[in-house]
Amino acid sequence: MLVCKSKFVFLFGIILFFGGCIVLKKNVVAPDAIVIASLHYLGEKDIPYNFLYNNTTVGGLSGIDYDAVAKNYYLISDDRSALNPARFYTASIAFTQAGIDSIKFTGVHFLLQPVGNSYPNTATDRYHTPDPESIRYNPFTKKLWWTSEGERIISAKDTVLEDPAINVVSTDGRFLDSIIIPDNLRMQAMEKGPRQNGVFEGLTFADNYKNIFVSVEEPLYEDGPRVDVTDKNTFIRILKFNAANKKNIAQYAYKPDNIAYAAIPADKFKINGIPDILYLGNNKMLVLERSYSTGHLNCTIKVFIADLNQATDITNLPLKNNAGKFTPISKKLLLNMDELGIYIDNIEGVTFGPDLPNGHKTLLFIADNNFSSSQVSQLLLFEVNQF
Repeated sequence: MLVCKSKFVFLFGIILFFGGCIVLKKNVVAPDAIVIASLHYLGEKDIPYNFLYNNTTVGGLSGIDYDAVAKNYYLISDDRSALNPARFYTASIAFTQAGIDSIKFTGVHFLLQPVGNSYPNTATDRYHTPDPESIRYNPFTKKLWWTSEGERIISAKDTVLEDPAINVVSTDGRFLDSIIIPDNLRMQAMEKGPRQNGVFEGLTFADNYKNIFVSVEEPLYEDGPRVDVTDKNTFIRILKFNAANKKNIAQYAYKPDNIAYAAIPADKFKINGIPDILYLGNNKMLVLERSYSTGHLNCTIKVFIADLNQATDITNLPLKNNAGKFTPISKKLLLNMDELGIYIDNIEGVTFGPDLPNGHKTLLFIADNNFSSSQVSQLLLFEVNQF
């Protein structure tokens, strides 16, 4: 949290204004806008493969968020109820300027459906199996928001169309509410709308928790082809929702970089998309881009500062072949993790952590190991240098 410096305090009800910081409840402060100059790498801590906690397998960690009051981290697993029911963990993470000392898991909670039971796996009910990706905590309401990518399988044997979702749950996983998904984000049998496994990956609160932004991982069919090693002039959508009425109020176009490296062989799997976003204030946010190509061990993770202030609302505009009719989000590269000279795995989540003793903010990144012995559940720590 930023330190409030105003000498004047105005009390009205339970709301206090401290020079640009807004206090809505005891010990809960909404920060001012954060202006980042650079990120300084401090260290890494890895979670062992197939680590067991309370009879669950810890892995597939796709999202992370921090509760500054309880000093508690939330981490969501993208296990589609295959190993254990869909779930999230709580943890404490200890670190200093010298790096990460430890990560200790303190709880596990199963995500529950509206009827109160856990989510099924694909063998039990492939039409209602979740694909959890991102998680955020609202300290004012003490509720969690999480995203699911849904499913899109079109085959001669069967068709599965499960819409992506944004759900609200209690801190013990009980279902409370869900967001109204706009029509252009609903799964369709034709090549229109979202692609399989390329929908709601990133989630962040904004504007003192009045709004939320959600990022789509890959372009919708009508917004262009998948990102490639050459420029296909394709765009990804970032959506804005009103947190109170749960309605989509804007959509913006974001142009990702090309895939960092050609696959080996060239026709094998490769991807670049948005795995997470984190709001900074003043209509700016951090956007993670994660590029992976078969034949390369590392993922290329780039962190951008994105500015939405001049971007066009493209809610009703298909972006394919319409590049001159809208203004996309502007972006500036903050960090390319390739330059760190260390192995970087499948980074999918980011959160601000507690301040360092020198007063600088911290960022923590989490990697999804896909429950694979050849990948690593990495936790990376960075110091934030502000202007």
